[in-house]
Amino acid sequence: MTYTAAALLGVAAAVAADLFVLRTRLVRRVVLWATYPIVIVFQLLSNGILTGRDIVVYDPAAIVGWRIAYAPVEDLLFGFAMVLLTLSVWVWLGRRGVQREPRAGEGSALLRRLRE
Repeated sequence: MTYTAAALLGVAAAVAADLFVLRTRLVRRVVLWATYPIVIVFQLLSNGILTGRDIVVYDPAAIVGWRIAYAPVEDLLFGFAMVLLTLSVWVWLGRRGVQREPRAGEGSALLRRLRE
């Protein structure tokens, strides 16, 4: 499997998980698309450093060949899949009440006992 095929498969799996498995539907929300450019900037910065200094080298036969800031465009696809899946799981868990205690700023039960 080429890097391109794996990247496309990753995006398809993340979108399917978001829409049909977890049903968070983040890809349909404006807030995801409004904030995603922030992720892209830092992804391109880190990928540019890693690939520009030849720390990470890609087989030319496994990628399309288009590069942005030294990194293959497939890295943007993998990055999108990773961020989407992570956020989808986060929202899904939050809707089920996972990790509601302690609330932000309260600390753990152990810290509360120590303060008393």
